[in-house]
Amino acid sequence: QVQLVESGGGLVQAGGSLTISCTASGRAFSTDVMGWFRQVPGKEREFVTAIRRSSGDTYYAASVKGRFTISRDTANDTVHLQMNALTLEDTAVYYCAAHPVAITSGNMDAIYWGRGTQITVSS
Repeated sequence: QVQLVESGGGLVQAGGSLTISCTASGRAFSTDVMGWFRQVPGKEREFVTAIRRSSGDTYYAASVKGRFTISRDTANDTVHLQMNALTLEDTAVYYCAAHPVAITSGNMDAIYWGRGTQITVSS
């Protein structure tokens, strides 16, 4: 079984920066790819970014590319998401995710999820 524990989040002004983190426990294979999704009320959960431990490859949604940076501390199986130039549209609950295949394939039902952390960007 995989457990994902998020930290960080909160309230930030538009244009500001914030970092959130997620630490995984469980089988190493199951957490080869870790990343983040976000969701606002009434909308589907959407992919934000992911990183593959075995290769270091990173993936970004077009809406965050150039503003968000994902990194990974492999020794502690922790991923960090540095978010810069935040906008009101970044307000959402951010969910840590892990799965060796499902994140990049879009199989939402197979992904291991954290509980989520709220990020609110104010004007």
